[in-house]
Amino acid sequence: YSNWFYLDIMSRGEYPKYMDRYFASKNIKIKMKPEDKNILKQNTVDFVSFSYYFSQVSTTDNNWEKTDGNLIVANKNPYLETSEWGWQMDPVGLRTTLNQVYDRYQKPIFIAENGLGAVDRLEKDDSIHDPYRIDYLKKHISAIKEAIKDGVPVFGYTMWGIIDLISCGSMEMKKRYGVIYVDQDDAGNGSLNRYKKDSFSW
Repeated sequence: YSNWFYLDIMSRGEYPKYMDRYFASKNIKIKMKPEDKNILKQNTVDFVSFSYYFSQVSTTDNNWEKTDGNLIVANKNPYLETSEWGWQMDPVGLRTTLNQVYDRYQKPIFIAENGLGAVDRLEKDDSIHDPYRIDYLKKHISAIKEAIKDGVPVFGYTMWGIIDLISCGSMEMKKRYGVIYVDQDDAGNGSLNRYKKDSFSW
């Protein structure tokens, strides 16, 4: 349900059978006319798009260590690096996901969001050195290239985000995603001047 349901409908043009039991257990009745089924079938998406930030471990062990990814609490993979906000960094997971999504739907893929939130420091000379972001982007873009070599038609990638903005998940400015630094703090103070980070030039 949480992984495939919505994409299954939009990509395949019909409600998946595995949802019948879920709907029955929740006493949900889908009212649909025959022409509604035709509308779904005839209006599937041309491509699949998703956001990717981290992976998680699947386990039945309730005592497994957790990691906080803002709105999602995930099972921690002890072999992965973690960002300052607890997000696990897994470029191999991106390649795996691209292969799984393409295998399931056989449609081109656009990566809508991917990026690293981190504390960046504005130096006295107005430079911002963020080698950790360059490393993150380099590894994830390399993983996309590998997926393309695997045969996955990835036709677009958008990093989140180009310019620093208030983080949607943690509601703070100090968690910066951009390759352009904005002079503003969590309280809204600052000149709002903008500066290119090292990652911008990269």
